[in-house]
Formats: sequence, C-alpha cells, structure tokens
Amino acid sequence: MEKTSARTRKGYQQPHAVALLLIALAVSTHASPSASVIQPEVIATLDDFETLNFDQTASHDVKLSLVTEQGVTSGHKAARLEFAPREEADAVLLSKDGWNWSGRGGVNLAFDAYNPGKVSVQVFVLLVDDKGRQQSRSVAVPPGRPETYYAPLNGRVAYGQTGMRDTPPAWQTNEVKLSWRSGDRSMDISKVTKIIFRTYAQFEDKVVVIDNLRLRRDPPQDPDYLVGIVDRFGQTAKAEYPVKIHSEAELKAVAEREQKALAASIGVPNRSRFGGWAKGPKQKATGYFRVEKVDGKWWMIDPDGYLFFSSAIANVRMANLETVTGYDFGDPSVRVIDPEELTPEDSRDIVPVPAVSVGTRFLASPQRREMFEWLPAYDDPLGEHYGYRRVVHQGVLEHGEVYSFYKANLERRYGQTAPASYMDTWRKVTLDRMKDWGFTSFGNWIDPSFYDNQQLPYFANGWIIGQYKVIYSGMDYWSPLPDVYDPEFSRRARLTIEQIAREVKGSPWCIGLFVDNEKGWGSMASDHAHFGLVYYSLARTAAECPAKKAFTAILTAKYRDIVVLNKAWGTGFASWEAFAGGAAMDKLNDTARADFSALYHNYAETYFRIVRDEIKRVMPHHMYMGVRVAAEWGIPVELVKVAKQYTDVMSFNNYREGMHPDTWGFLKDLDFPTIIGEYHIGSTSDTGLYHPGLVIAIDQADRARMYEQYMSTVIDNPYMVGAHWFQYVDDPVTGRAYDGENYNVGWVTNTDIPYPEMVEAAKRVNYGLYERRAGK
Repeated sequence: MEKTSARTRKGYQQPHAVALLLIALAVSTHASPSASVIQPEVIATLDDFETLNFDQTASHDVKLSLVTEQGVTSGHKAARLEFAPREEADAVLLSKDGWNWSGRGGVNLAFDAYNPGKVSVQVFVLLVDDKGRQQSRSVAVPPGRPETYYAPLNGRVAYGQTGMRDTPPAWQTNEVKLSWRSGDRSMDISKVTKIIFRTYAQFEDKVVVIDNLRLRRDPPQDPDYLVGIVDRFGQTAKAEYPVKIHSEAELKAVAEREQKALAASIGVPNRSRFGGWAKGPKQKATGYFRVEKVDGKWWMIDPDGYLFFSSAIANVRMANLETVTGYDFGDPSVRVIDPEELTPEDSRDIVPVPAVSVGTRFLASPQRREMFEWLPAYDDPLGEHYGYRRVVHQGVLEHGEVYSFYKANLERRYGQTAPASYMDTWRKVTLDRMKDWGFTSFGNWIDPSFYDNQQLPYFANGWIIGQYKVIYSGMDYWSPLPDVYDPEFSRRARLTIEQIAREVKGSPWCIGLFVDNEKGWGSMASDHAHFGLVYYSLARTAAECPAKKAFTAILTAKYRDIVVLNKAWGTGFASWEAFAGGAAMDKLNDTARADFSALYHNYAETYFRIVRDEIKRVMPHHMYMGVRVAAEWGIPVELVKVAKQYTDVMSFNNYREGMHPDTWGFLKDLDFPTIIGEYHIGSTSDTGLYHPGLVIAIDQADRARMYEQYMSTVIDNPYMVGAHWFQYVDDPVTGRAYDGENYNVGWVTNTDIPYPEMVEAAKRVNYGLYERRAGK
C-alpha cells in the first residue's frame, strides 16, 4: 500500500442533523498562508477607466458611468456597471484593430472589481477574436470586498490537459482565478476585438465597479502545483475547510452522530405516503402519477390523488463518481464494448478490472498519478473501489483505471459486516436524509437499487445508444444526434425502454421516465444554429444518410419538379438525383427557411413518436418526462411544439440563477406541465474544490441563499411541476473520469458529509413547499 504522511489536525464537529449550525467564514483555498504571494508583472494597461470607453451601441441593458470613490484602484476613476434584471446584459469594450496579446510568453488578463451591493454578483467575462471565436469565464464578486481577478490566456497553465475542468492556481496568489465556462480554446489572442462583461438571469439591478484592466506576464509556475493535491480521503490535501475530515475515527464519529440525529427526525408533516400534500384538495386517484391543472396551476397528482410537486436531488448513485488514476492496462480485453450494451459508459457503476488483467497494469500518465498522496494496492481492503473506464469523453487519457474515493469513504464510514453492507447503510442514510431534508422524490439518474424502496418516489431513465447512423447539428458537445430514420435507432429505442420496464416492474413509486439528455437540438441564434441537423443531412447523400433520404422524399412530394423547388429556394439543382447526391446550402430565403423548419419538425416528431410509442407499449401507466433540453444551448420552437404533443411533462436543464421571465415567458402560451431536470450552484472558497460549477456562489451560505431563490422562481411558476438539483455528491477534486468536471455541486462531500447550510436551506424550502405553491 502507498501511504500518506501522518498529519495532526483539529477535528471537525458535525452539527446536529435537525438543528444544523451555520459554518463560520471558510479558509481560503487560493494560497497557502505560509507561502509568499507572487505579484505578476504588468505588460500593458488595457483600460484604466479614467474615461468611459465602453461601446454604448454594443452594450445593452446596462447603465455605464464613472465613479471616483469605492472601487477605484488605479488613477482617480473606475467604471460602474449597473446590470439590469434581464436574462442577458452586456458591457462591451471594443478594439477596432484588435488587442494583440501574443508573443509575450504566458500571459493573463486581470482586473479589479468591487461589488457595492448586499449579495454576490456572478460576472461573465467573454473574449472575442476577429473571426467571432469566443471564450467565456466567470466569477462571483462578493459584496463589499474589492478583489483582483485574473484569467490565464495561453500555454499549459491555461489549456494544458489535466483531466480536470479547473486546476489550483499555478503560482502562489491571493487573487481569484476566473473559472472556465465555455468557448473555443483555439481563439486567436493576437486579434482580440471584444471584451464583454456580462450577467445572466438577474432578478434585480446588480452593480459591479471595474478598474485597472491589464495584461500581465505569468509568474514562474510552481512545479508541484499539481503534485500531491489529493489526500487519502479524496479531499484537497493542501488546504483546510470547514467540513474536512482528518482521520477514519473522525469520519466514523461524524457518521454515528448524523445517523442518531436522523433516527430522531420525524420529517415533514402533512405528506401523503407518496410525498404529496395530504392536506391539499384531493383529486382522482388512479394508482399511478399523472398531471392535472388545478385552480390555474399545473400539478402532478400522486397515485392516491394528492397534489404533488417534485423537489428532488438527481444523480444519487455510484456511477460517474470515480476519477482517473493515471494507470492503464495492456490487456486489450478490458476495453471491449459490446455493441448491444444499453448503458453508456458514464452511467455504469464501478466495473472491476478482471484479476487476470491486473498484472498488465502500467503507468500511462505520471501527471495524474502524482496528484494523489495515496492510492491503495489491489489486495488492500479498499482496493475493491478500483474500476476501469473504457471511454473518456475529455481528459488526459482516452481510457484507463479509475478509483472511487466516495465509495471507499462509505466503507470507512459505515464498515463492512457482510459483503458491501456499507452500501445498504448508505441507501438507508440517503433515504433518511431525503425525508429529513424534506425532498418529495428522487430526481433523474438514481441507483436502480432504490427502485424498490417504497419510501420516496423516483424517476427512471435511459439512453438510446448504439451503432445507428448519426447527424451532426453543430452543437454536438456530448454526442451527435441520432439519425432517427435509421431502423437501428427504433430497435435500440425498443431495447432500452424494455430494459427500463424490467427494472421498474410496474411500480407506482416510479413517477415517469426521462430518455436521453442534453442533445444538440440547436438554438434560435441563426439559421445554421437552428437548422444544423437539416443542413448536415441535406449535404449528405441519400445512400449514406437515412435522414437525407427522408427529407428528399418530403420535398419531392411537396414540389414534384426540381425546377419548382429551385424557384422557391433560389437554388440551381440540376435534378432530384443531383439533390439526393448532396445539397450543400448556405443562406436561406423565407420559403427555404419554412421548409427547413418543416424538415426539423418532421425529425423531432419522428424521434418523440418512436420513444413515446415504446413507452406506452411497455410502461402505459408511467409518464414520459421528455429529453431534458439544455435551455442555455437554445430552445427551438419546433422542438417545443413536438414535445408538447408527445410527452406528458416537458423537461429542461436550466443552469441560471432562476427561471427568468425573459427566457421562460413562453410557458404561458405553451400552458403545459414543465420540470427542471438539472440546476446547481457551487463555490470553491470553503470546499477544497477547484471549480465551483456553472452557477457560482461566494461560499456555502451564499449557495444556500441562491438555492432558495432558484426554487422560489420554480415553485411560484404555475406551469412548473418540479425541479431537480444536480447532483447529490460533489465531483472528485481531480475531476470525474468521464469529462473532468470537478465542481462543488453536491449536497454532500466526497466523504459523505452534508453541507449544513444547504441542509437548512432545503428545510426552509421543502417544509413549506405545498403551502407556498398553493398560495396559502
């Protein structure tokens, strides 16, 4: 066994589960207190804001002015940005000739910011080059405390692949690094034309004062900034924070105190056996969950006829909690994927490496291995938590060994009196927590071992994977779209949903099922963004692309003669045969745009019809919850129209601070039950993690405040029937194996310790959930 150095630290006192205490101000993870802070060299001042240089035309929904007091860090003035409560508000700096930040070695962009308000403000900083390629980073600016923020722009520090969505600072600093959000890493920093300060989905005016925007040279990096960053419990090793564990004895003592407190909890009063509102107006009982509009608001109705609203946590499972260790195996059999498998790689529980293959283990990434102070030997009792990932979406390795510190910590916490008995305890504690915290159900992606729990309703899920033909829409982050006209897609849909039905066994505790997630449906930003799947399909040949064959048949039936289509579209195809051989399109006139919309509609309708028909064939009593559309990526109008026709509840993932009316006003006209499948809020300041997540808070108290705000926008919306937080457990510090996400998105840490502030916030939301929803 590889061992860590012995350490002595003050133990963490676990608060009572019913009367949890707020944690004091967290210890910063930006720099070690004993380390000397390095001040980077300033190469150039880009804007000192002595004059107001923001472009008034490009900026929108923001009031721009200069101030001379609070927030001034250079010269005599600073820029005051007052963002309006809109879905999106921009303050834009333009450079006609472009800023050239290349040729200077490693550089970073820095600025000073001050928030004079009472709550945090998440600010996005976007950089755009002359070809429109952009990058987005963000940070939460705390109230009343000026800070310097920076973003590495090039080189290994900025873009080196580590298998982590974000890393610790590469040099000692007391400044705050902006978190990477999204964008094109090939953006040209020699021709940056725009710097945008943006807010999303604000519900009140927010003010940030910006000063001293500058380009700096990266200091020499600490050669060990990625070495020994994780301790034997899977926690960050180089910083302290409130809920950190320091010994197995401490971990067990914390678990025992929590279990005792949970045993004394009586949970939420006035709930039906399925979690519905026992004192609310009762409706018709059908024995299964359904939806109904009652007194002008959409509700789910539980099997006994009580009004039900799904307040839940998703991803309560062991899958996707492992991290890549840096080892791989020479035996190719560990990488074999059966094409008939129905579960995608990131949804599988730990799959052990066969004993015959362990001897072929070799070090594939020293960088990854150096991150860990400790990893067990395979014959160690905790060695059973090793597994293998055959496919990695994004990371240092394309495949390799993984380890679950979370599962190892469960064994440490609860012990093992029989094979995997700690998992039985984990399931019981998890159910007890959900009831004590007031949640009404599980969210999506729960461990199938909960399907028979008969204490808390759940949602089943499935992915239609397989070797069918695919379509690239241009928004293919997770995977391309299926070619739904390929008969293989229908076959795989049937097999997937039959498997879900076998797992659910007709249980009334299953509310419904989600199928697929965050597919690249497109957006309304432009014709190419909207109709990407149509553009792609038409450019292919009918022989290689079933969608092209189907679309050609639709257009042939409408226009008959290619001359008629050419006149309508303003094109010059020689014949239908030429069209079928590949119809590359660019700009669309109104008629072509309408036809593209019809083709998109036909594609979406074919997808939803195939899935819906299979569900109703084998699970006729369970609701079809839709496809969990990523709202941030876009919501095509055709998709919404079709989903309303074929689903029982429409689902969206919404990573914003709430349901802003600028985005969600369409629900009034839609008038259809809708659920949020994913949202989250995270922080790095008091967690030991290096990336907060997609929506950022300054600490756990702020995170709890933002959670309550988010849920209030859902509960108060008459068209919503639930919202599911993603996810139950924090990501691994060194990144989840599939794609490197290392976010503070859990309600519990990787040592299975609940965040007290979040628990108390859950109780404030959930214990009065139904009364608020009903307006009582």
